[in-house]
Amino acid sequence: MVRPKHFGFNSQTAGTNRFQQAGTEDRVVSHEVAQRALREFDAFAAALAAEGVGVCVVADSDAPPKPDAVFPNNWVSFHADGTVVLYPMYAENRRTERRTEVVDAVVRETGFKVRRILDLTGHEKSGRFLEGTGSLVLDHTTRVAYACRSPRTDQAVAQEWAREMGYELELFTATDESGTPIYHTNVALHVGTRIAVVALDAIAPADRARISERLAASGREVLEIDHAEMRAFAGNMLEVGSWDEYLGDFNILVMSETARHALATSKYKRLYASVDAVLAVPIEIIERHGGGSVRCMLAEIFLA
Repeated sequence: MVRPKHFGFNSQTAGTNRFQQAGTEDRVVSHEVAQRALREFDAFAAALAAEGVGVCVVADSDAPPKPDAVFPNNWVSFHADGTVVLYPMYAENRRTERRTEVVDAVVRETGFKVRRILDLTGHEKSGRFLEGTGSLVLDHTTRVAYACRSPRTDQAVAQEWAREMGYELELFTATDESGTPIYHTNVALHVGTRIAVVALDAIAPADRARISERLAASGREVLEIDHAEMRAFAGNMLEVGSWDEYLGDFNILVMSETARHALATSKYKRLYASVDAVLAVPIEIIERHGGGSVRCMLAEIFLA
């Protein structure tokens, strides 16, 4: 997790992210937003640690200002074979989020061993982008990568990633109710150990049955959410691992309070039954101004 220094509304990403809400140029208000986001971040990191989840927190650098630094999963991913992937970013002011200090901290604090760096950032020169595990939702068990096409998710770059990483790519089209492409796959789809959450109505009819059947074929229960639940980030969640001396290994589903309150009771019960615990955290300021939720704030570290 990257502790933000200058969190705020990013005008360079707003054109493709309908989940962002317009910011303000008022410096006093902007400062208050940044401070409230910082409090949300600290409380979230502390809540994870209290659940026994190992958390590597790296401080954002002061310059240049990076309003979206709190979302590191878009520019880097860490894999169990020692691969670190660096991703091409749509917004120019997000490319400065890529910092060797972050990778160095992961190595130092978690014992992650870097064996290969897959650097895809050269695609930025040609206007092709793939924003990490925002663009890619990964089924690590069956090694399938799901991706919905958008200005931030280029098909050719996704195919290159799949070849390099040994995954099968499932591409599809998904839009909101106005027909605007969903900017990141991970707001419409979550793949957990026992359940997959998907906004099927957002997926194009030509792709809908194929994606639903592929998810079901993986042995997971498929839980459908609607457009309103998706807008409340009910698809933007992540299952993480923890350990307890009495329970041993157990899985925690992390979501925001916004998503928790948006979910129908029957759907939440199905989610709750699919894991050992659920952690719902309040990050309303980060969601509203940043247009991302808990999954976007977490870059998983898979150790060999």
